[in-house]
Amino acid sequence: MLPKGGMGNLMKQAQQMQQKMAEAQEELVNIEVEGTAGGGMVTVRANAKMEVLAVTIDPEVLQDEKEMIEDLVLAAVNQALSNAQEAAQEHMGKITGGMLPPGMKIPGM
Repeated sequence: MLPKGGMGNLMKQAQQMQQKMAEAQEELVNIEVEGTAGGGMVTVRANAKMEVLAVTIDPEVLQDEKEMIEDLVLAAVNQALSNAQEAAQEHMGKITGGMLPPGMKIPGM
Protein backbone atom coordinates (compact mmCIF):
# COMPACT_ATOMS: atom_id res chain seq x y z
CA MET A 1 0.00 0.00 0.00
CA LEU A 2 1.11 3.49 -0.78
CA PRO A 3 1.42 5.94 2.11
CA LYS A 4 -1.07 8.78 2.28
CA GLY A 5 -0.35 11.14 -0.58
CA GLY A 6 1.81 8.48 -2.20
CA MET A 7 -0.27 8.29 -5.37
CA GLY A 8 -0.23 12.07 -5.67
CA ASN A 9 3.55 12.09 -5.29
CA LEU A 10 3.90 9.38 -7.93
CA MET A 11 1.74 11.36 -10.33
CA LYS A 12 3.77 14.51 -9.65
CA GLN A 13 7.04 12.65 -10.25
CA ALA A 14 5.68 11.15 -13.48
CA GLN A 15 4.64 14.61 -14.70
CA GLN A 16 8.08 16.02 -13.83
CA MET A 17 9.80 13.16 -15.67
CA GLN A 18 7.55 13.70 -18.70
CA GLN A 19 8.40 17.42 -18.71
CA LYS A 20 12.15 16.72 -18.40
CA MET A 21 11.98 14.22 -21.27
CA ALA A 22 10.13 16.71 -23.48
CA GLU A 23 12.77 19.35 -22.72
CA ALA A 24 15.56 16.84 -23.41
CA GLN A 25 14.02 15.92 -26.77
CA GLU A 26 13.96 19.61 -27.71
CA GLU A 27 17.68 19.82 -26.81
CA LEU A 28 18.51 17.04 -29.29
CA VAL A 29 18.58 19.63 -32.07
CA ASN A 30 21.68 21.15 -30.43
CA ILE A 31 23.69 17.90 -30.31
CA GLU A 32 25.72 17.60 -33.50
CA VAL A 33 27.60 14.55 -34.79
CA GLU A 34 29.49 13.68 -37.95
CA GLY A 35 29.81 10.72 -40.24
CA THR A 36 32.63 10.32 -42.73
CA ALA A 37 33.51 8.08 -45.63
CA GLY A 38 36.43 7.65 -47.98
CA GLY A 39 38.96 8.65 -45.36
CA GLY A 40 37.21 11.96 -44.74
CA MET A 41 36.58 12.74 -48.40
CA VAL A 42 32.85 12.95 -47.64
CA THR A 43 31.59 14.34 -44.33
CA VAL A 44 27.98 14.54 -43.18
CA ARG A 45 26.95 16.58 -40.15
CA ALA A 46 23.66 15.75 -38.40
CA ASN A 47 21.95 16.48 -35.12
CA ALA A 48 20.55 14.05 -32.58
CA LYS A 49 17.04 14.65 -33.93
CA MET A 50 18.21 12.67 -36.97
CA GLU A 51 18.30 15.73 -39.24
CA VAL A 52 21.15 16.02 -41.75
CA LEU A 53 22.62 19.52 -41.43
CA ALA A 54 25.42 19.55 -44.00
CA VAL A 55 27.22 17.44 -46.59
CA THR A 56 30.81 18.27 -47.48
CA ILE A 57 32.54 16.63 -50.45
CA ASP A 58 36.25 17.03 -51.11
CA PRO A 59 36.63 18.45 -54.66
CA GLU A 60 38.96 15.55 -55.53
CA VAL A 61 36.06 13.13 -55.11
CA LEU A 62 34.06 14.95 -57.77
CA GLN A 63 36.45 13.65 -60.39
CA ASP A 64 35.47 10.06 -59.56
CA GLU A 65 32.61 8.03 -60.94
CA LYS A 66 29.08 9.00 -59.99
CA GLU A 67 28.39 5.61 -58.36
CA MET A 68 31.41 5.89 -56.09
CA ILE A 69 30.41 9.38 -54.99
CA GLU A 70 26.89 8.15 -54.24
CA ASP A 71 28.29 5.24 -52.21
CA LEU A 72 30.52 7.57 -50.18
CA VAL A 73 27.66 9.98 -49.47
CA LEU A 74 25.38 7.10 -48.49
CA ALA A 75 28.02 5.64 -46.14
CA ALA A 76 28.68 9.02 -44.52
CA VAL A 77 24.95 9.72 -44.04
CA ASN A 78 24.36 6.30 -42.48
CA GLN A 79 27.31 6.77 -40.12
CA ALA A 80 26.14 10.26 -39.13
CA LEU A 81 22.59 9.03 -38.43
CA SER A 82 23.92 6.08 -36.41
CA ASN A 83 26.06 8.49 -34.38
CA ALA A 84 23.04 10.78 -33.96
CA GLN A 85 20.94 7.92 -32.63
CA GLU A 86 23.66 6.96 -30.13
CA ALA A 87 23.98 10.59 -28.99
CA ALA A 88 20.21 10.87 -28.57
CA GLN A 89 20.03 7.67 -26.52
CA GLU A 90 22.89 8.86 -24.32
CA HIS A 91 21.32 12.29 -23.82
CA MET A 92 17.89 10.89 -23.02
CA GLY A 93 19.48 8.27 -20.72
CA LYS A 94 20.84 11.10 -18.58
CA ILE A 95 17.29 12.34 -18.10
CA THR A 96 15.78 8.98 -17.23
CA GLY A 97 18.66 8.32 -14.84
CA GLY A 98 18.75 4.62 -15.57
CA MET A 99 15.06 4.21 -14.80
CA LEU A 100 14.50 2.29 -18.02
CA PRO A 101 15.43 -1.40 -18.05
CA PRO A 102 18.56 -2.30 -20.06
CA GLY A 103 17.82 -2.61 -23.76
CA MET A 104 14.56 -0.68 -23.54
CA LYS A 105 14.55 2.21 -25.97
CA ILE A 106 12.72 5.48 -25.71
CA PRO A 107 9.93 5.65 -28.31
CA GLY A 108 10.97 7.65 -31.34
CA MET A 109 14.69 7.18 -30.69
